[in-house]
Amino acid sequence: MPASHTDVAVLGLGEAGARIATDLVAAGCTVRGWDPARRLDGITNADSDVAAVSGAAVVLSLNAASVALDVAAGVAGSLDRDALYADLNTGSPSLKRELAQAVPVAFADVALVGIVPATGLRTAALASGPAAERFAERFRPLGMPVDVVGSEPGDAAGLKLLRSVFMKGLAAAALESMEAAEAAGAADRVRADIAAVIGEPVLDRLLQGSRTHAARRSEEMRAAAAFVEELGGHPRIAAAAAEWLEQLRDRA
Repeated sequence: MPASHTDVAVLGLGEAGARIATDLVAAGCTVRGWDPARRLDGITNADSDVAAVSGAAVVLSLNAASVALDVAAGVAGSLDRDALYADLNTGSPSLKRELAQAVPVAFADVALVGIVPATGLRTAALASGPAAERFAERFRPLGMPVDVVGSEPGDAAGLKLLRSVFMKGLAAAALESMEAAEAAGAADRVRADIAAVIGEPVLDRLLQGSRTHAARRSEEMRAAAAFVEELGGHPRIAAAAAEWLEQLRDRA
């Protein structure tokens, strides 16, 4: 079946899931979405997760990592035998391995590297696992730059988490610096100094994105910290970033 005519189920219609679902429709795919908290205009909203995946050639899970395993287990018995199940949540490598075992179909661990609400299907992706090549074959023609990085579930997730140690660590440093600068009455000067190094758009993205997505990113950084420990390291930066994000989450 041509990629543009793929029947896709999207589980989770938050910012990322909604944008990808909308882009898939624009690319010519038949899309059924499911989210217990949201319905989305422009796609077919299924009455349940089971109804969404029934008959789907591709299932995309775009939920919080904390519920990814429950979601997979809930639909496992309703997946078509030849379906491709791709988990796009930012979870730990160990979670991805559990997910691969939870579904009786071809599995791909997909890590989205970029701002999905802004770039949608054109967001760069890392893919690994038994069905990574199948995922790439389906989604490259739709405009997604997919880099197959390994044959094992968790390979893609691990690479994203290692990147996140730097990116969210940088965000935590910017947040700490700016809060202290505001207390010192030097916010404008310090902001200008930081922006001179990393640029105003990146600084805005780090500060605003951390506040907007604090809950999800705090989970991501706890997973990153655990992965650094698994690799024999000491997660000083990952743990500090997670603590900052948890504080921001609790202030919201």
